[in-house]
Amino acid sequence: MVSAESARTVVGIIGNVISFCLFGSPIPTFWRIFKNKSVEEFQPYPYIATVMNCLFWIFYGLPIVHPDSTLVITINAIGLAMELGYLSIFFAYTTNKTRLRIILWLCLELVFIVIIAVITLLCFHTFERRSMFVGIFCVVFGVCMYSSPLVIMRKVIVTKSVEYMPFFLSLANFLNGSVWLAYALIKFDLYITIGNGLGAVAGAAQLILYACYYKTTPKGDEVKPSEVQLPNRSSA
Repeated sequence: MVSAESARTVVGIIGNVISFCLFGSPIPTFWRIFKNKSVEEFQPYPYIATVMNCLFWIFYGLPIVHPDSTLVITINAIGLAMELGYLSIFFAYTTNKTRLRIILWLCLELVFIVIIAVITLLCFHTFERRSMFVGIFCVVFGVCMYSSPLVIMRKVIVTKSVEYMPFFLSLANFLNGSVWLAYALIKFDLYITIGNGLGAVAGAAQLILYACYYKTTPKGDEVKPSEVQLPNRSSA
């Protein structure tokens, strides 16, 4: 009979694979940006949100905070590197005003994670309390990351066009949230459960919106299925 720990490891590996696909889903978007030498109407905020999300989950998975979370660290470290790569491309082809905003947000995120790390290590002296404190932030930023594609919802509804609605990202968000939810339930982890449960719901909402407006997208504007915007992901 398969033990709960073995099942959790298998599900975690599957979650890593899906999360990697989620992190990789913006590649067609950035190929489009590179080819056109323009960011068009794509926004950097989903990628910025995902950077913060990855930073917190990496910190959460460290042995000094939440032991036995190697799979959480590995996929988020990979995701962090990919998100910074996407932002570098975005940075190269956007306006100076947006470049300044990207730098400002990344600096604020770095300062914030350092402050939280210091508070965690100095004020909380058990794994349970450290996990609770950091886990709350993981849930908050995880929800922000999962929901970040929804910022385009108003535009989709007004224009009745899904050109900038990230279908594959939304699908990956839904699958990613569902798999990591299963991972968290096998050996109950409250914070992974909450964050990814809400992520699965957010992904489903995005898919429903896409389905509602896909047919009404003007043919001249209709986006190729591969041309999507990142949230952005998250994993775990």
